[in-house]
Amino acid sequence: MDFVGFLLTQCLNAFSQAAVLFFIACGLTLIFGIMRIINFAHGSLFMLGAYVGYSTVAATGSFWLALIVAPIVVGAVGIAFEKVFLSRLYARGDGGAYLMVTFGLAVIMGEMIRVIWGPHPHGVATPDILRGVVFLLDQPFPKYRLFLIALGVIAAISVWQFLERTRAGLLIRAVSQNAEMVQALGTDVQLVRTCVFGFGCAMAALGGVLAAPMVTAFLGMSASVIIDAFVIVIIGGMGSFLGSIIGSVLVAYVQVFGAYYFPNMALAIMYLLMLVILVVRPGGLLGKEE
Repeated sequence: MDFVGFLLTQCLNAFSQAAVLFFIACGLTLIFGIMRIINFAHGSLFMLGAYVGYSTVAATGSFWLALIVAPIVVGAVGIAFEKVFLSRLYARGDGGAYLMVTFGLAVIMGEMIRVIWGPHPHGVATPDILRGVVFLLDQPFPKYRLFLIALGVIAAISVWQFLERTRAGLLIRAVSQNAEMVQALGTDVQLVRTCVFGFGCAMAALGGVLAAPMVTAFLGMSASVIIDAFVIVIIGGMGSFLGSIIGSVLVAYVQVFGAYYFPNMALAIMYLLMLVILVVRPGGLLGKEE
């Protein structure tokens, strides 16, 4: 029974990790799927969300308000960046230009965060209602991680239903498949792209706020998470929403169990998983080769 309880808590740890990874990987996937932009600044937007969440909690004492404020603020930053810089590059169709511009945003944002919030980490308190543990098969498990799992499931279902069952979701999918035809039919493709980019940035920010109580908000937190996000997107398939969900779960399980059983090889195992999948399916699990 002890082993079963241990296995259950480790699996739940992996699912809670997958929930946080999903928020950043989902945004990255949507941006690439619609705009064909590899957003190198996505990790910095995740970090900015954590810092804005910290400031919101420090000013108001409400973690729940931070879950609303941070995505709005970072989403607005993303929209402004897309309209001022990225929109000027669409006619060129140069993927390298997108990469360099978003890399520049990542550098600028990192320095901006250091200047505004300083070089020291900032902790975000867990809400009182989510503090403590529950016992599952006599094994303690943090309430906050159960909350992450529940929120991740709700978010995944909500985004999926939005994309599949709403007119806006239909337009987004249509733009991803044939933007020129959608433009010819009278839809403002530029507006769709701007909204998708802002939404993807907001998702990353929400992930940053949710991660902050566990790891604190600190400079450099963008570096590791952007690597994880790219691995997830590559495993699931570039532009595949369902693939981002599957990739998040796979990477989270490799991280949690790898860190426990093979702590010195956990990172290598994650890359090995990606390599094996790419050998079998070069476009990722649910992606298409281009």
